[in-house]
Amino acid sequence: MLRRALTAATAFALLTGCSVTTGQAPADRERVVTLVTHDSFALSQELLDGFKADTGITVKPLASGDAGEVTNKLVLTKDNPIGDVAFGVDSTFASRALKEGVFAEHASPEADKGAQRYRLDPPNRLHAVDVGDVCLNIDVAALEDVGEPTQLAQLADPKYRDMLVVQDPATSSPGLAFLLATIATFGEANWRNYWGQLAANGVKVVSGWEEAYTQDFSGSSGKGPRPIVVSYASSPSAEIGDDGQPRTKALLDTCYRQVEYAGVLSGAKNPEDAKKVVDFLLSEAVQADVPGQMYVYPSREGVALPEAWAKAAPLPTSSRSLPADEVDANRERWVQEWRTIVQG
Repeated sequence: MLRRALTAATAFALLTGCSVTTGQAPADRERVVTLVTHDSFALSQELLDGFKADTGITVKPLASGDAGEVTNKLVLTKDNPIGDVAFGVDSTFASRALKEGVFAEHASPEADKGAQRYRLDPPNRLHAVDVGDVCLNIDVAALEDVGEPTQLAQLADPKYRDMLVVQDPATSSPGLAFLLATIATFGEANWRNYWGQLAANGVKVVSGWEEAYTQDFSGSSGKGPRPIVVSYASSPSAEIGDDGQPRTKALLDTCYRQVEYAGVLSGAKNPEDAKKVVDFLLSEAVQADVPGQMYVYPSREGVALPEAWAKAAPLPTSSRSLPADEVDANRERWVQEWRTIVQG
């Protein structure tokens, strides 16, 4: 009787164009992958639409703060994940996410085309999508009279008093990267003294990159009062003047290597489609899109950068870094000690 009823219903549907519910999901049900990201994530809509046309998968971005906030949310929700894939956990926070079991293994076929250079763990739970080195940026014109600093130590010189703005490492990913750069440069024994000198020389601390760069930095469109800011090696590519020359400059000898990763979340509701999204983020098309959309360098080898980047934003070749396990073991202590020195 049940089979007859279903057959009749199916015949009715064929005649009328109505759908039939039989207790199984229809084959053409929309496939959605929730992509947990930081607030700066951007891709061309054309690429997202093309991916949907090719795979039937809709990518639904879920902005969740900066890299630190994203990591915290992923750890806190790991037993009931808020998405299927995450992008934006960077090299300063990745060790924590891996230790907490946030990500699942995925051997992406795209991972051996450049991303493997930044691999963190053999199980391939995280895949490098882009490189965004954190460096001091300067307003070239504003420093003509006093001269450009070239090394971190020079920022303690009184001639640069009240010129530097940085981000709080407790609330900002570039702020943390800059703190790590100073630790890597001056060592465990001397970095605290350096920050004491910066505090005495009038360093300004704000909560995040946007405030520092767009409100306090004199080289951006915000035209703030300070000509030295912690930003990215790629930032000058967004500051090209009418004469075709960059108004700002990244000091490439002050950089800290920062890599952003993507991975399938453990317990994802849609793990197979999530893997396809990770592969998509590593694809040549997406990798060619990220410089123009997010002002970062692609992890994939052989991807051409925008023409303006050759002069304005070359990729640093000798950025500082610290081992991930060392950062994970000391991050909270370093930030607390920094707060005591700089904020009292």
